[in-house]
This record gives sequence, C-alpha cells and structure tokens, in this order.
Amino acid sequence: MIILLLPACLLLPGCAGEKSHLEQIRERGALHVVTKSGPTTYQRNDREEERGLEYELVRLFAASLGVDLKLSLAAGREEITDMLATGQADLAAAGLPRTFRPDDPLVYGPGFQWVTRQVVYRYGYIRPSSPADIPPHKLHVARNALAPEDLERLRFRYPDLNLVLHEDKSSLELLEMVEYGKILYAVAASNEVVWSRISLPELRAAFDLTSPEPLGWAVGRSRGDDSLVRAIREFHDRIRNSGQLAGLLEQAYPFADSFDYVEARSFIDRYNEVLPELKPYFMSAADEFGFDWRLLAAISYQESHWKKAARSPTGVRGLMMLTQQTARQVGISDRLDPVLSVHGGARYLFTLVDKIPQRVSEPDRTWFALASYNVGFGHLEDARVITQENGSDPDIWSDVKKSLPLLTEHKWYSRTRFGYARGHEPVKFVENIRRYQVMLEHLTYGDAGTGTIPQQQ
Repeated sequence: MIILLLPACLLLPGCAGEKSHLEQIRERGALHVVTKSGPTTYQRNDREEERGLEYELVRLFAASLGVDLKLSLAAGREEITDMLATGQADLAAAGLPRTFRPDDPLVYGPGFQWVTRQVVYRYGYIRPSSPADIPPHKLHVARNALAPEDLERLRFRYPDLNLVLHEDKSSLELLEMVEYGKILYAVAASNEVVWSRISLPELRAAFDLTSPEPLGWAVGRSRGDDSLVRAIREFHDRIRNSGQLAGLLEQAYPFADSFDYVEARSFIDRYNEVLPELKPYFMSAADEFGFDWRLLAAISYQESHWKKAARSPTGVRGLMMLTQQTARQVGISDRLDPVLSVHGGARYLFTLVDKIPQRVSEPDRTWFALASYNVGFGHLEDARVITQENGSDPDIWSDVKKSLPLLTEHKWYSRTRFGYARGHEPVKFVENIRRYQVMLEHLTYGDAGTGTIPQQQ
C-alpha cells in the first residue's frame, strides 16, 4: 500500500521533493509580477523612470526575497487572472479589489489600501445625492470600474438609470471627460479621484456608490500552495509596523488632505497659457545637467510663476529668480534672459546636488539640494547636525525637515555654525516644488512613453 501511494504523493504540493512556489521563485532568481498602467499602480515617464505605489511595493518585496523584479502589463482583470492561472506571473499587483465569491480563482494578500467606487461630477453642475437623482442624464462606467454584481445591483434597484459602459476607455479618461464637460457623471475609484484632482481641479465626488473595499495583491489559486501568500503577509505586516507603508501611501497621494482649488486652477491656467513657450528651455537644461525637466519647471513656477521678467525687492530676477552672486557663480550675464536663467538655475542646482554626501539616496538627495537652493548649504548642514543630535536620521528629508524650523529658535541656532535662518521657508519651498512637479507629471502623463516595460538587463 505504501509503495502504491508514493508516486501519487510526488504529484501533490507539499510532498517531499517538490519545491514550493516561493522556493521556485528564489531558485529562478526573479519574481514575475503582472500590473496595469496607471498613476495609482505603475507608470514610466519619457525618461524611463518607473514609479507608482504598486511598483514601489513590489520592488521592495522582490528585494526582501533577494530576487530580481520582472514586470508585465495587462489590460484588465481577465488578462491578469489568465496570466496567474497559466504561470506567466507569480502575483498581481494591480490595484485589484478583493472579492468574496467562493468561485474566485485568486487568493489575496492583506488589503493595504481601502477604496470606494464614487460617482463624480463637475463643480458647478447639479450634485446628485444618489443614483436616483441622475436620470434623465447618463452614468458613464469604464471597463472593470464596477464588479458585475455591482452593475446588476444598480440595474435592479434603479431601473431608470441609464448606464453607459465604455469598453475602450479607462476611468481616468472618463474623469477627464467630466472635467471638460463632455459628460456629466462617471464612476471611478476614490484613490483615482484623489489623484486626478491634482490636474483636474473641477472634479468633485458626489457620493459613494459602493462600500469600502480592500485593494491587495493576488496569487492564482491553482498554484496549490500558500508559501508566496504567507511571504506577502509577512512583508505587509513588516512595512505596516515600521511605518514604511504609511510613507509610501503619503508619497503616492502627497496632497490628498491639502488640496487647494485656487492654487491648482491658477497653476493649470499657467500650464496651458505660458509653459508651452518655456518648455524647450527646461528640456534643454534638463538634458545638459541630467534632471527631469519637470523638476526645473516646478522650481521656476515656485520662484517666478513662469514670469520671464520677474523681479523682487531683494534683487533676485528672472525665471529662476537668481541673485547677482549666484548668477556670477554660474556664469550668467543676463538674469532676465529666459534661456540663460533656466540654464543658470539648473547649473546651480547641479552644484548643490553634487555637494550632498554620496551616501544620501534619491529622492532625498534632490530635496536636500532644493532646501540648499532656498536657505543655503550651510544652514542645511546645521539642520542635519541638529537632526542627528535629536536621534533622527540626517540623511532622510522627512527627518531633516522637522529640524529646519528649529533654526529660528535661539536655543538651537546659537549652537550652530551658521546661526539663525528662517527654517520654515525651505521646508515650504521643497514641499511646493514637490507638489508642482507631481502636477506636471500628471498633466504630462501622455508623454510617459508607450506603457511597455523596459527589458531587464
């Protein structure tokens, strides 16, 4: 009897000699992840820089396993499910809402973000309070924006509701159509609405269409063992307890709690009316010094609101508002010349980045350089010394920005090398530039390349 059972045992997951899913991943040295293109999941800009909440998370997860990350893009949930079932991907990190259907072919890790499906309208239009208020107008829904059971429930409860399903459009495209008045009402996930308001400030959420649902990673149920799911749970427990997950969520939605409609509206108007003429200057300087042109444009907007002849009572001038001393330092003869001003500002930023210790990684390195651009390198170093004295990390911007305001207090600046400084200003300066850069990245999402995954070397 034992002899007869041995061959069958060898075919079952967990039997002696068969490697678990996690062991197979480690043996091949690569984690295959399927995701989908979008600002809340994964995107690659025209400099082939990869970003997105799901991307940052799976990158950390692969590193924790000691393997490379291999990404593939899928169009929707059906394709993702197929790739997991056929072994083309180990896990999906694509903003998937967890379902509780017993026939679901996916097994989910912990929910690390909760979202609702919302009905969205344009500011100034009639705000509905429920689906019953929408007729005779239409409610537009993108593919996969609502689960089939939610669609059926809507049709049953509101038979007069005219649902328009768009198989060829994403929720983000529908949100743009709402912003520009092409349609009145659309459905989108709450995290997409928060993100989109950065560049679509007229959007408003009317009401929640569904209850909160968790987004998480998924593994194919057909794999037969839970080794990878266990590793996912341990990873998410670790980053949640350490605060790393909270930091990544803040980075993904940096201004969710501080949206300023007037500022956003003004920025977008200048973006449409003024930036097209100036964009070549920023792109040229960015190519010369290795920056993202959006960063330089964000600095310029913070400094001058993209006014070529900007002047201040303190004597700084031009698009990048350079002082006479800085202009001489970078070899600029005419601060009001827009080309010279942008290149001078880029050269100055380059010198500041180069002064930051090599051990400081990005993006903190850039935030430190921007703080130096505003308050001076010496005062930044004073704040880093204070940060270390207080037991925090002097190489992390989130820690140092808490110390910079202390340079206004005698008990602190009296102990520093460079003395008093208005330390609140560089913190605000950096945060504003980060906000403007994020807005530019979102507004120029169409420049983000083809959406394909670059080949891993």
